[in-house]
Amino acid sequence: MSEASTRRRARGGGGAARRAERTAVVIETAKYIERNIPNFEILNEEALELIEANAETVLAEVGVNFVDNPGALELWREAGADIDGERVRIPRGLARQLIKSAPSEFTQHARNPEKSVVIGGRNLVLAPVYGPPFVRDAQGGRRYATMDDFNKFVKLAYMSKWLHHSGGTVCEPTDVPVNKRHLDMLMAHMTLSDKPFMGSVTEPSRAQDSVEMCEILFGKEFVQENTVMTSLTNINSPMTFDDVMMGSLEVYARNNQACIISPFIVGGAMAPVSVAGTLTQVLAEVLAGVAYSQLVRPGAPAIFGAFVSSIDMNSGAPTFGTPEASLVTYGAGQLARRLNLPFRSAGSFCGSKLPDAQAAYETANSLNMGLMSGVNFMLHSCGWLEGGLVADFEKFVMDADQLGVLHGLAKGIASDENALALDAIREVGPGGHYLGCEHTQANFKDAFWKSELLDYKPFETWEEEGGRDTRTLASSRVEHLLANYKQPQIDPDIKAALDAYVAEKKASMPDAFT
Repeated sequence: MSEASTRRRARGGGGAARRAERTAVVIETAKYIERNIPNFEILNEEALELIEANAETVLAEVGVNFVDNPGALELWREAGADIDGERVRIPRGLARQLIKSAPSEFTQHARNPEKSVVIGGRNLVLAPVYGPPFVRDAQGGRRYATMDDFNKFVKLAYMSKWLHHSGGTVCEPTDVPVNKRHLDMLMAHMTLSDKPFMGSVTEPSRAQDSVEMCEILFGKEFVQENTVMTSLTNINSPMTFDDVMMGSLEVYARNNQACIISPFIVGGAMAPVSVAGTLTQVLAEVLAGVAYSQLVRPGAPAIFGAFVSSIDMNSGAPTFGTPEASLVTYGAGQLARRLNLPFRSAGSFCGSKLPDAQAAYETANSLNMGLMSGVNFMLHSCGWLEGGLVADFEKFVMDADQLGVLHGLAKGIASDENALALDAIREVGPGGHYLGCEHTQANFKDAFWKSELLDYKPFETWEEEGGRDTRTLASSRVEHLLANYKQPQIDPDIKAALDAYVAEKKASMPDAFT
């Protein structure tokens, strides 16, 4: 082949590449939110000091239980705590001293460096729903989740502009053995997306598998020196730290990976009915949990978590989007900032069985509260339904669309020369309009947030197109996103090594469904 023909082929290939680029679906991920608005602070200094003093009293006089974990008891004993059976009483000031080594913010690295996130400070990172055993969509109704459902949610999260994080157990794939499903879920996050993700916490050995798979994906040395996973460590409120969750925490902390230390509070059942009483217990539990992570490895990243709902005193069911839960979250945000820890709370919480008006009201209350309370890591930010029992496909894309509103609100109000628009006001003058003025022409593309889901057409157009409600529009968007999904590239050698690791792990043990 001549040199000239080689150049012609190169030019032709380049043109084909450019044409393909023009027609390709653009998969855009917005940068994590950097707040330019103040946090809403509801507690005064006196109230904060009282809650902090009472939390220290709880730790010193009531104590917390570390169940079936003699290693944890020994670490606490060496640190100066009083050990009575499985009860750990922590002297005043000890937990606060220990948590000083936890970073106030940290970077969670994604395999695509452009999608790494900084958790803490003025930042807000949005992650999808976590943990439902059921899924729902308009076509199939409510059913047990499968691995196919899980993969679809990971793809939707990858395709969603306003989501910064792939999450963890977006739904619980019940068609895969319990002792093996974490391997498939991690593979999905690692290969179907290039956003950051979460590790497994259902058993310490599964946490270790998560670390080892990340060592294949990122490199062993990189994992030990950097944070590439977050994990959700729930405390069994009131004031009980079980061996499964703490065992997983120990694995992650030892390996420099982030743990969300999060009491699981249903007010009136697992904490007092009063807001201040609940905040006291939340603070005591978080202090003990974060302090323990620092006993395992000083400097391990930890996040102050607060998952709070109230309770329907008639049915006993948890309720969401309520003023009491918002008040607790606002207060918890203040306490987290006083401890200089990143804060996790809020989400697209609702108790509704369908993505209906109840779901919309409660979700809007919960999302806006999360923004205003200073949350740094928002798990469950889209897809949550039925009190967290269901991951709903239509609600996933409804919520993911509305997360753009949080981005817009967090920008605050600009006051530079362009934003003040005095020249535009002069140009238009009394009785004119701004549609054609120079300032509008220069700014209209980015002036307003645009929904990619909701319908703003005139009534006649809407009716001609079938009078579709929001759920119908969401179903179409789910189909569109999945149809246009394109898997991000991954190094073939890394993919082969992950496949081999998963195959070997699965072959090493029989299936277990309990």
